[in-house]
Amino acid sequence: MSQPGVPSSGGASTGLQVQNGAASSLGSPYVNGPVQNALMSSQVSVSQGYNSQLPGPYPHLMPAKTSLNPVSAQNNYGGSQTVCTLSNYQGPGQTLNRPPMVSNPVTTSLHSGPVPRMPPPTSQIPAATSMPSGSFLAGVNLPPPLNWQYSSPSTGSQTNHCPHPSSQPSISGNTNVTTNHQHVFSGDPSLQNSCLKSGSVPSLVNPPATTFQPGTPLGPPPVKGPPPVRALAPQKSSHSAVLQPSFNSAINQEGGTSNTSNESMVVHNSYDEIEGGGFLATPQLTNKNPKMGRNVGYSYPSLPPGYQNTPLPGTTGMPPSSLNYPSGPLAFNQTPVGANHLTASVHGLSLHPEGLRVINLLQERSMLPTTPLQPPVPNLHEDIQKLNCNPELFRCTLTSIPQTQALLNKAKLPLGLLLHPFKDLVQLPVVTSSTIVRCRSCRTYINPFVSFLDQRRWKCNLCYRVNDVPEEFMYNPLTRVYGEPHRRPEVQNATIEFMAPSEYMLRPPQPPVYLFVFDVSHNAVETGYLNLVCQSLLDNLDLLPGNTRTKIGFITFDSTIHFYSLQEGLSQPQMLIVSDIEDVFIPMPENLLVNLNESKELVQDLLKTLPQMFTKTLETQSALGPALQAAFKLMSPTGGRISVFQTQLPNLGVGALKPREEPNQRSSAKEIHLTPSTDFYKKLALDCSGQQVAVDLFLLSGQYSDLASLGCISRYSAGSVYYYPSYHHQHNPVQVQKLQKELHRYLTRKIGFEAVMRIRCTKGLSIHTFHGNFFVRSTDLLSLPNVNPDAGYAVQMSVEENLTDTQLVSFQSALLYTSSKGERRIRVHTLCLPVVSTLNEVFLGADVQAISGLLANMAVDRCITASLSDARDALVNAVIDSLSAYRSLVLSNQQPGLMVPFSLRLFPLFVLALLKQKSFQTGTNTRLDERIFAMCQVKNQPLVYFMLTTHPSLYRVDNLSDEGALNINDRTIPQPPILQLSVEKLSRDGAFLMDAGSVMMLWVGKNCGQNFLNHVLGVQNYASIPQTMTDLPELDTAESARTIAFISWLREQRPFFPILYVIRDESPIKANFLQNMVEDRTESALSYYEFLLHIQQQVNK
Repeated sequence: MSQPGVPSSGGASTGLQVQNGAASSLGSPYVNGPVQNALMSSQVSVSQGYNSQLPGPYPHLMPAKTSLNPVSAQNNYGGSQTVCTLSNYQGPGQTLNRPPMVSNPVTTSLHSGPVPRMPPPTSQIPAATSMPSGSFLAGVNLPPPLNWQYSSPSTGSQTNHCPHPSSQPSISGNTNVTTNHQHVFSGDPSLQNSCLKSGSVPSLVNPPATTFQPGTPLGPPPVKGPPPVRALAPQKSSHSAVLQPSFNSAINQEGGTSNTSNESMVVHNSYDEIEGGGFLATPQLTNKNPKMGRNVGYSYPSLPPGYQNTPLPGTTGMPPSSLNYPSGPLAFNQTPVGANHLTASVHGLSLHPEGLRVINLLQERSMLPTTPLQPPVPNLHEDIQKLNCNPELFRCTLTSIPQTQALLNKAKLPLGLLLHPFKDLVQLPVVTSSTIVRCRSCRTYINPFVSFLDQRRWKCNLCYRVNDVPEEFMYNPLTRVYGEPHRRPEVQNATIEFMAPSEYMLRPPQPPVYLFVFDVSHNAVETGYLNLVCQSLLDNLDLLPGNTRTKIGFITFDSTIHFYSLQEGLSQPQMLIVSDIEDVFIPMPENLLVNLNESKELVQDLLKTLPQMFTKTLETQSALGPALQAAFKLMSPTGGRISVFQTQLPNLGVGALKPREEPNQRSSAKEIHLTPSTDFYKKLALDCSGQQVAVDLFLLSGQYSDLASLGCISRYSAGSVYYYPSYHHQHNPVQVQKLQKELHRYLTRKIGFEAVMRIRCTKGLSIHTFHGNFFVRSTDLLSLPNVNPDAGYAVQMSVEENLTDTQLVSFQSALLYTSSKGERRIRVHTLCLPVVSTLNEVFLGADVQAISGLLANMAVDRCITASLSDARDALVNAVIDSLSAYRSLVLSNQQPGLMVPFSLRLFPLFVLALLKQKSFQTGTNTRLDERIFAMCQVKNQPLVYFMLTTHPSLYRVDNLSDEGALNINDRTIPQPPILQLSVEKLSRDGAFLMDAGSVMMLWVGKNCGQNFLNHVLGVQNYASIPQTMTDLPELDTAESARTIAFISWLREQRPFFPILYVIRDESPIKANFLQNMVEDRTESALSYYEFLLHIQQQVNK
């Protein structure tokens, strides 16, 4: 079956390269998508740069260039290496250049091509009238490379769990199925943050854990003794096993098919086989139950399983949610809930009366709520809604799913999911059992929304297959009752974590491995960052996530690469210098990554010595590319995390870059360089991903450093990018404070290694595009060498088959990872939503924040594949198209004005905020690296943080009171109302706090009351406010206590540390404060009212 964007013959290889990281012949080197299909040629693994052989537990893949004498630490063949101790190190030692040797570099056959010139934009400002040229939606005449639409062609991506057999690769992944020329920033998830009930107090940081372990007497057994174990022999597969490329560690374990006999033991060679099938792992379903070959998790012991409900240590108090979502295991007194119980209960429900309101935005502009905007509650029966997934973890752009793709097309709204799968949770049910109950067809994990036909059979809520209830699942150790499988925690919690048995492993769980790579060129030494980073590491060394197996290593680089031997028994660290950056090798692989516990004193010595070692360096060159190659070779045998600190544009060796920013062209939406100038960093990231290595980039630079190119190393390896413009330890103390706070979070937060994630959805729905930092394998499996709790993801979906036979659909994400303690775990989130058949119901259930977040991800892609102005036009058209559809197809009487449904009352405001956000704004004041970093944040930030960055919250804080305050842990937290982002809301006699996510700004008016100046700021008068004030003094006054409590509470709600700037009228940073006034006119953007007039003009045409 021919696919759009893929040649009907001979296209597999091309499609693979375009999707998976090779530059296409069209030139876009930015496309990240999945490995195409089950039937792959041998070229696949080659083109991706992965070793396709299955390794032993931890194979040493470093090139064996030479044998080393550990005593002398010298190369036997006299290669280019210098050994010296650190105490007398005066600079790079004498080096010897070795003769040319046969190298063993890690190479790929990914190729790059010229980047095509983008078509000139038809318009550059929102007021342009030729809007359709930039539309996101179907039915608009777009050139093929810009095909960015919500609807998916009927011949496009395969329906989930029900694929049509075909040997033709199916394009899916980071691009829409209709194009092979799109870009995606690829991205990253823990046990801690809560789904608290309204007004409740967060749980204790370390509530006592109740643990039920197998074999522990939990009360009287069932009357007739323990239930017998029923052996479920694996059945032979009804179709041949598919050929998947094997990767060196654990890359396909989320699903697949294995052919086994009844007695044979399953041998998995990919993560795809372990976690369970996705789009292409299931044969065409019929009314009969197909025989499947997967027997993962189906050996049932006779002992009851254990359950844990354990929090993670170090959890800070989280704000209560205003919605009533389950917190930990519920009291198991619900009646059985599933699709078969809902026929009578779904009908007749109505949304809140306000949801039916039609609003004229030109008359009611002040629609911003005074409290944080809450996600809409799905129109579900209360028995289902109280079991549903917390929207902070999993939410959909439409809480009412259209019955058909035609209905979705009419609404002109995007259908997609936004996930925060590894979010810190205060409470998380953890199931310890050798039995993980899953659908034998589509491999969905049992969840609250399955249907129990009787005690012995359950129907999958994704593919509708009827499965047997395993014998062990009949017993519930929490209630000590036999015969109530629907009361088990797996069926009572939409978010749950399983301790995975050995079937879910390709190799022994890897140890935590942390490698730090430091730029020590003259520019880097000048910034003074090394002192802070080394001190932060010293302070947090014992807090690094891990256990007795934790390993650590260090590399520094300028024009050469410096390794540090930390072998146990040495009196001090030993430096090894490799000057041959053209062919990097590892001088002493066995002593460079050392056990942290065994070599802690040497590590501490090195961290204390390192900042002083290069203070007199004159090296100005930066060989970042060779240093990363060395780091990759060092980490390949085990996998782990590389943390790179870079302060300038790399200018030596492979990966060297040249300046591309032209300040005078910053405002030109046509010619700015948003694409990488080389594919080196992307290729290396793909190699890293194949070896379970993620790279996090810390860029501390005052000059242009081409983040568009450097960022690829993190994007495709599931790492993160941190950017500190103009960092300097003396001249920029605010950035120093920010780096210090964020480093603490970075070093101590939970981490998952060698992870994969798969998102499944009900039969009839199809996922066709992924957004975030990751690499997509086997169509729908996301490879995450590292996963962290601060990373968000998004996917786009379409309705492939009519959903007329069901009233509910479900979505499930499964994240398989190795914890820092060496445990293999699976975190599962399941979301259930109703299906609707009318356009009005689709609009009523729209989630405007989720829609804005998904559109922002799509707009970043459009910037890369087309142009900035095209992306801006498409954002505006998203509003015009949806409101036009509402006006023409839903409203019965045409009224003057701009009529919108209540659910979309903030849609124009949020899109205007996007147009003024750094990613998409025009004007010369946005530096290119800052714009690229903002785009990285769009792709990688969870929705709640992204929306705060895009549309900040404004509060008046000079008159805080305890009225309506929250009481959390004996603290009183004032709750001032949120104000509109307009200077009209400011007054010179007040003080206003703007919370913009990563930064907070406290603007103090010239005539602000003396009470606030004295009792909060601690100054005598307005003129005494320091120009660079970034902290509030802790004064012994009620006003000070309230203000500090409120700001601290806001900071606690996010993992990163927002700096506070106190701003006077004449402060230079006041321009930044005013720039966030989204509703006001700026040089290059309309005011909110002007924007509404423009939207009305287009809608009423």
